[in-house]
Amino acid sequence: MLTLVPTPIGNIGDISLRAIEALSSADTLLCEDTRVTKKLIQILKERYNTTFKDEQNFISLHSHNEKEFIEKLSTSFFEQNVIYVSDAGMPGISDPAQALVKYAQENGVKYDVLPGANALLTAFVASGFVETKMLFWGFLPHKGKDRELSLQGALNSGFTTIVYESPHRLEKLLNELSSQEPLRKIFLAKELTKRYQKYYFGTALEVKKRVDENLRGEWVVVIEASDAHNSSAITQKEILELDLPKKVQAKLISKITGENTKACYERLLHL
Repeated sequence: MLTLVPTPIGNIGDISLRAIEALSSADTLLCEDTRVTKKLIQILKERYNTTFKDEQNFISLHSHNEKEFIEKLSTSFFEQNVIYVSDAGMPGISDPAQALVKYAQENGVKYDVLPGANALLTAFVASGFVETKMLFWGFLPHKGKDRELSLQGALNSGFTTIVYESPHRLEKLLNELSSQEPLRKIFLAKELTKRYQKYYFGTALEVKKRVDENLRGEWVVVIEASDAHNSSAITQKEILELDLPKKVQAKLISKITGENTKACYERLLHL
């Protein structure tokens, strides 16, 4: 059997009893990073006096080796008790767990997913944005046209949109938001559940002034939904279905979303 087990995103006290039971009874643990998982298990042994199986097998499974690993899998592998854990949070959010679930579905392998801590939902609830429809955008591309197009998509999705960003690129993102959406409200959560957890709310420029000298740590960015999209009587999908040149489609979409026409046109060319 395969079980996906969420782990704390910062505070060890957030681990559930079910997660501890699953980890302690595992025959094999598939880990985003075996060192991180072994450290978690050691903490559970010391702090909660948890007893683990004597001979547990730890296997590294991450984004760089997942394809090769799954191609070599046999269903007999899951005759033992197999656990998958990411470094922190809910498996399947920006890690290889979804590919494992797909394999289980296609090959008749029994599987389960335990509920637990994740930065995405924690930040969304903490943001205070009352629009309950939300979209998880994940990490933006690092640079270039791909990043520009992806950011435009996030800004004009029509939903409260959640983005993960590294501390090395957070200032860049705030500058981009200040330039493109100076009045749009955003919410930033830093080091969720940890000792130095911080919340920041306001426009990108207002937030930047408060975090400029304090960029270290893990960040979740929640972007307020675009009013223009929500009030439109026609959707982007409906415009794209019309037999119109892409330049005309871009102009129409920019009217209902507020997106820059040129950036919209470039995005349509890549569809």
